[in-house]
Amino acid sequence: MMKTGNGRKATAAILAAGFMLTGSLAAIEGVQAARISDANAARQKALRQVPNASVTDVDLDHENGEQVYDIELVKGTKKYDITYRVSDGKMLEYGWEKTVVSPSRNRGLISTDKCRQLALDKVKNGTITAISQKVDDGIDVYKVKATAGNKRYTLEYHARTGALIECKWKLVAAASSTGSQNGDIGMEKAKQIALDAVSGGTVIHAEYDMDDGVPVYEIEVVKGNYEYEFKIDANSGAVLEQDRDYMD
Repeated sequence: MMKTGNGRKATAAILAAGFMLTGSLAAIEGVQAARISDANAARQKALRQVPNASVTDVDLDHENGEQVYDIELVKGTKKYDITYRVSDGKMLEYGWEKTVVSPSRNRGLISTDKCRQLALDKVKNGTITAISQKVDDGIDVYKVKATAGNKRYTLEYHARTGALIECKWKLVAAASSTGSQNGDIGMEKAKQIALDAVSGGTVIHAEYDMDDGVPVYEIEVVKGNYEYEFKIDANSGAVLEQDRDYMD
C-alpha cells in the first residue's frame, strides 16, 4: 500500500525518536561505565595515567558536593597527585613534583622573561597570570600561575637551571565579575577586600573556585617584596585564609 505524505512524516518522526532514545541510553550507559566503582578501580585508573608508578594513598573525599578519589603515587623522583570524580571518572586535578632537586648554587639565575617563555611553551595557548621568585627549601624557584581554557596551572621552575620541578593543574568554575542574585559578592568586590587588607598593593591574580563545597575567590596581591594570598568567601566576603610570602 502506498504511504501518504503524512504517513511518511510520521514514520520518519518515529525513527528519529528511536534514534534519539538509543543515543540517550548509550550516553547514560557510557557515564555508568565510566563511574569509579571502588578504591581499587581508582587505583587502576591512576596507574594507567602514570604507568609503573607505586600508589601510596587512595582517599575517598567530597569536593563541591560530589564524591572524589584522591590518589597519590610515586615514580622515580616524582610524586603525583590525581583527583577523579566518582560519578563519571573525570579527572579534576593532576600534578607532580620532584622530590630530589639540587640547589645548583654555582649557576646564575635565569631571567623572569626566560621563565615566562618556558611556562608558555608548557601551557599551550595559556595566559600567565603571575610570576614570583622565592626560596623554597633552599632552592631558588620561580612560581608561575597560568590559565588555559577551564584549567588553572601552577608551575615551579628551578630559578638557576630552568628545569620544571613542579606542575599542577585543576579544573575551575566560572564566576561573575559583579556578583549574582544568589548573594555572590563578585570578583571586583573580592579584589577590593584583598586590597583593603594590603593598602597600596596590586592584584596579580584572581579567580573563582570551590573549596570543600564552599564558593570562594582566591586573590593574590603583591606589595614590595611580599606576595599575599587571600581566600575569600564568595557569599559573605569573609577572609577565610590569608598568607604572606617573601619574594627575593
